[in-house]
Amino acid sequence: MAKHSQDPNSPDEPYLAFWRERHLCTLTTLRRDGSPHVVPVGVTYDPEAGLARVITSRTSAKVAHVLAAGPEGGRVAVCQVDGRRWATLEGRARVSDDPERVAEAERRYAERYLRQPRENPSRVVIEIELERALGHG
Repeated sequence: MAKHSQDPNSPDEPYLAFWRERHLCTLTTLRRDGSPHVVPVGVTYDPEAGLARVITSRTSAKVAHVLAAGPEGGRVAVCQVDGRRWATLEGRARVSDDPERVAEAERRYAERYLRQPRENPSRVVIEIELERALGHG
């Protein structure tokens, strides 16, 4: 992971391994006025599908920001840091309430974070179609 830039769909093994470790991440969305909204989240990275996923409640501000961007989706970034190591994934986010997509996101969350997410009947998934991967470590 010494490189600063990666192909998000075929990262090198150290970059992918870092994303398999259990780390709290941040999600940055854009408010209507263009200012950044940064919140802590759990993120899963699926380079084969070209996606990063964040599970959340449909009433959250992050969901509202993504939905406000329109059908093309909103520009977002997710990031994790561990000492001098860091990794960022950037792309276009869309919100899905499709039960299969939400279940896949929950499964991946449980795998990465070693625990089942709490029950949430209003859960949705923010799927980030990856365009860029950056990192150092």
